[in-house]
Amino acid sequence: MQELKDAIIRLGRGIDQDIVKVDMFLNHRIETGLLFRMGEELAARFQEDKPDLVLTVEASGIALAMTTARALGDLPVVFAKKAATVVQSPDVAQAKVYSFTHKRENVIRVDKSYLPQGSRVLIVDDFLADGQACQGMMALCAQTGCEVIGIGIGIEKGFMPGGKNLRAMGVKLSSLAVVTGIEDGRILLADD
Repeated sequence: MQELKDAIIRLGRGIDQDIVKVDMFLNHRIETGLLFRMGEELAARFQEDKPDLVLTVEASGIALAMTTARALGDLPVVFAKKAATVVQSPDVAQAKVYSFTHKRENVIRVDKSYLPQGSRVLIVDDFLADGQACQGMMALCAQTGCEVIGIGIGIEKGFMPGGKNLRAMGVKLSSLAVVTGIEDGRILLADD
């Protein structure tokens, strides 16, 4: 998606060899017009797969999941929580997930009733690095008898194993922009 690539080049910054800092427009300060167009693009890529709902993980994936679900005809969005709450049902699906960004392991959880058995689920997240979050959400779907019809990603770090591993598993994976590396603070992007 050229508009996203342009924003990455203009506003993004590479830190060290593996941090893609785009919080100026994607996940701390959000450029809403761009985010809705990203959602429309992901929706177009998965429309024919007929998802019933969109699944993401808190917190920064929620905005892109919402815009994608809106563009798919106002589908429900479910987000996996990283912490248990006192009001949460004891009947939850859960999976351990290591966060590349936060450098810690989380247990993500969803009330099983929010992922009805047989639902066709589109997983959406803002970033894909090592694929742990996506694999964790796939595990939640397996525990609840849901079918993952695909994974839509805002920005994929193509130099990390997540995308390659998910594709090797046969998952339909579509990323709006793929970062191929970082050079002197400059983010390098793949051509479509």
